[in-house]
Amino acid sequence: MTTGFADVNGAKLYYEVTGEGQPLVLVHAGICDLRMWDDQVAAFAEHYRVVRYDMRGYGQSKPVAGAFSPHEDLRALLDHLDIERAIVLGCSFGAMTALDFALTNPDRVSRLILVGTGLRGFDSQLDDMEDPPEWAEAEKAFDAGDYERASEMEVRIWVDGVGRSADQVDAAVRDKVRAMNLIALTNEAVQPAETFRIDPPAAQRLSDLRAPLLLIVGDLDQPDILEVADYLAATIDGAQKVVMEGTAHMPNMEQPDLFNRHVLDWLKPS
Repeated sequence: MTTGFADVNGAKLYYEVTGEGQPLVLVHAGICDLRMWDDQVAAFAEHYRVVRYDMRGYGQSKPVAGAFSPHEDLRALLDHLDIERAIVLGCSFGAMTALDFALTNPDRVSRLILVGTGLRGFDSQLDDMEDPPEWAEAEKAFDAGDYERASEMEVRIWVDGVGRSADQVDAAVRDKVRAMNLIALTNEAVQPAETFRIDPPAAQRLSDLRAPLLLIVGDLDQPDILEVADYLAATIDGAQKVVMEGTAHMPNMEQPDLFNRHVLDWLKPS
């Protein structure tokens, strides 16, 4: 494994590269950092050159004042690593970043894997649904400077998921996500992030997507995430959707062996 910091659009992004072969880039969720992929790297590196990194404000990448585009940071990181074309796998916020990158840089993405993704510009049919009560509690705790409490509330939303209590989830997974998210929340409080998005948004540009698409979603994820997965699967020709039962927003952490098998099987040459 090689590690380093890449000078990217005024930020220094920490990255790790493991293995050889076709590049496979892992983009973490907004409540995590690159450590969320700990159980994927060894398995994927047997076949690919695996790149994972901390987005600015996460993990070992410090926040930087000023607005930025996450997908532009991804492009600059690939330039730094002399990677012209890659398989890109993202989760949650990382999946939306990966999709924006694939839409704006179609020649640089050979395959796209989106896990628990949202979709900017999507006209949800669930707008009348009430948010989980933990959202308001998380915002209240964050505003009060209680980042531990805020992180726990977000873990309840995303890691526990719908219809599960904390004691039904692997404590090690919960603790790991809570710790990763605490770094992000603390950085957000010190240096609030302002991001530029692609315009028009991804939902209005799906016909431009060229890369084959795999969608992975946990059946206990939030309803809006499940809705987006259904919509993308129905809208994008050839898209394949996998529903992992008994998992929420972090299926790769809850069921890593099965997740890895789904990804590697889909990536095998036909």
